[in-house]
Amino acid sequence: MADVTELGYLGIGVKDMEAWKKFAGEVVGMQVVDEGEGDRFYLRMDYNHHRIVVHDSGEDDLIYSGWRVAGPQELAEMKQQLTDHGTEFTVGSPAECQERRVLDLIKFTDPGGNPTEVYHGPQVDTHSPFHPNRPTHGKFTTEGEGIGHMILRQPNPPAAIEFYTKVFGMRGTVEYKLPMPGAPDGLAQPMFLHCNGRDHSLAFGFPMDKRINHLMIEVDNLNDVGNTHDLVRQSGTPVAIQLGAHANDQMFSFYFGNPSGWLFEYGFGARKSTHQSEYYIKDTYGHQPEATGFGMDLEL
Repeated sequence: MADVTELGYLGIGVKDMEAWKKFAGEVVGMQVVDEGEGDRFYLRMDYNHHRIVVHDSGEDDLIYSGWRVAGPQELAEMKQQLTDHGTEFTVGSPAECQERRVLDLIKFTDPGGNPTEVYHGPQVDTHSPFHPNRPTHGKFTTEGEGIGHMILRQPNPPAAIEFYTKVFGMRGTVEYKLPMPGAPDGLAQPMFLHCNGRDHSLAFGFPMDKRINHLMIEVDNLNDVGNTHDLVRQSGTPVAIQLGAHANDQMFSFYFGNPSGWLFEYGFGARKSTHQSEYYIKDTYGHQPEATGFGMDLEL
C-alpha cells in the first residue's frame, strides 16, 4: 500500500492579490515569487519552488491541496487504491504537471468535495536559497513534514476518516473533547490525522463555512513567533486566538486572520507524533478567543 508522506502544497483562490503579497511577505515572513504570469504568484517556505500558489480567482478559499507520495511506483499504487475505493481521478497532463512544478500528479475530490491532488517529484530549487521578504531568526519547519497542518471541511467525518486512513494510509483519532455550541451533544470531537513525524497534517470535525478553517505553519525559533505576533498586532490584523500552548502537539502558537477571511496558526516547539491515541479536554494554557467570525471561537 502506498501512503502519502506530507501535505506538500496548497492552492488558494483570493480576491486581493496585493493584500496577500503584503500579508504573506511582510507579516508571515514567506518569500513572495512573482514570475509574471498575471493570474498567480507563489509563496516559498524552503527550497521547494513553492508551497502555496495564490490564484487571482476570487474564491477567498482553498481551491486544491497537494499530497506527496515517494515516487512513481507509489503514485501507481495510489491510483489503484483510489480505483478500489471507487474514487474517480484524472491524470495530470504534462502542462498541468509543469504548472504544479511536479513530475506527475493525479486529481480528484475527497469525500467532502475538496479538490485534491497526489503527486511525486516536486521541483526543488537548491540553486535559489529561500529568502524571506522580512528578517527572521530561523526557518520554517517543513523538511520531511510538509507545509504544516490544515483543518478541512468534511460534512461526513466517518467517510473522511475511511478515505484518509484506508486510501491515503494516514493514522489518527479524536484528540480533543471540547464543549462547543452546535456540536452533537454540545461536544466537539475533531479527528486529527498524521502521515509523518508531525503530530497531525489534517484535522476535521468542526462546522465550517469555507473549505479551510486554518493553516498551521511552524518555525524553528521561538523569537519568530514573538516577532510575528508583534507584526500582526502592529498591522491591525485580527488575532482570533491568543498565544497559548496546545495539549495535543504541545505547540506554542497563536491564530490570526488573513486577507481571505480564514486563519493562519503560527507556532513553535511541537512534539512529534506519539503514534498512540490520547485525548484532552482543554489546552495547556492560553489560546483564549479574541476576534470573532473565523469559526474558531473556542479554546483550541
